[in-house]
Amino acid sequence: MALKRSFFLIIGLCSLALGLLGILLPILPTVPFILLAAYCFARSSERMHQWLMTHPWFADALKNWQVQGAIRKSLKKKAYIVSSLSFLTSIVIVPLLWVKIMLACLGTGLIVYLRSIPEIEG
Repeated sequence: MALKRSFFLIIGLCSLALGLLGILLPILPTVPFILLAAYCFARSSERMHQWLMTHPWFADALKNWQVQGAIRKSLKKKAYIVSSLSFLTSIVIVPLLWVKIMLACLGTGLIVYLRSIPEIEG
């Protein structure tokens, strides 16, 4: 059991670090990493989970996701823009055709998934 908790704690801390880095780097999405961190902390560290759920930067988005399974419309729009720009930049830069095709498929899958997430006005 301690090994499982440690695993979730490490994944949660890495996700939190990537989410925080995503605030500064426009090509790295913040929201999925923060959601993953909340999930992992809920299974490993009550203290870290409470800290994240009450943090002024993340609390609203996490509570909306937890209670309603939805995200704010403005946050969803940002996710569309950043994800699209990231995938398009990668497709332009990568020289291999099969990698371009794979990136296009992954990007399309992400956009389809984002469209399926319910929105909250605001």
